[in-house]
Amino acid sequence: MATTREQAWETLTKYTESEALRRHALAVEAAVAAYARKFGEDEELWRVTALLHDFDYEMHPTLDKHPQDGAPILREEGYPEEVVEGVLSHAEHLGLPRDTPLKKTLFACDELSGFIHACGLVRPDGIETLEPKSVRKKLKQPSFEAGVSRDDVYEGAELLGLELDEHITNVVTALQPIAGELGLAG
Repeated sequence: MATTREQAWETLTKYTESEALRRHALAVEAAVAAYARKFGEDEELWRVTALLHDFDYEMHPTLDKHPQDGAPILREEGYPEEVVEGVLSHAEHLGLPRDTPLKKTLFACDELSGFIHACGLVRPDGIETLEPKSVRKKLKQPSFEAGVSRDDVYEGAELLGLELDEHITNVVTALQPIAGELGLAG
């Protein structure tokens, strides 16, 4: 099977009905794809992996099942092991090594994309003028998006060798062209 973005979208939408989860997948895809271009990597492969990283979350919403119980489905659908391993590696609780640029980038973009999305939802102009200072301020508020691991956000920037502000700017910039699809247009 050719690993295409279209096939990944089909898989995602087959297993994910939630609009919020689909938007999260799109946000992570946009951020990961931007880094693929920046690093000169295989953008299509990176998009596929990002789109699929939470494809099984509705079926397996607990850490004892997600994403490890989704991996066999991806294999049955013919996705390459590089995609499956990337999906598995984004889960902190599995303790798998993030030993490739793709694995590092997916981890770095997952929590931060969700957090930036939440920041945009509470701003009148969405993410159009969102700056790192505003995101950092929200990160310091434990009650705001309490489910987002701040440690994962900071560790993600470190994994990419970037200052947090630069990583935030990169992700915001990647999400701005799809702000409408994400429900973040001002």
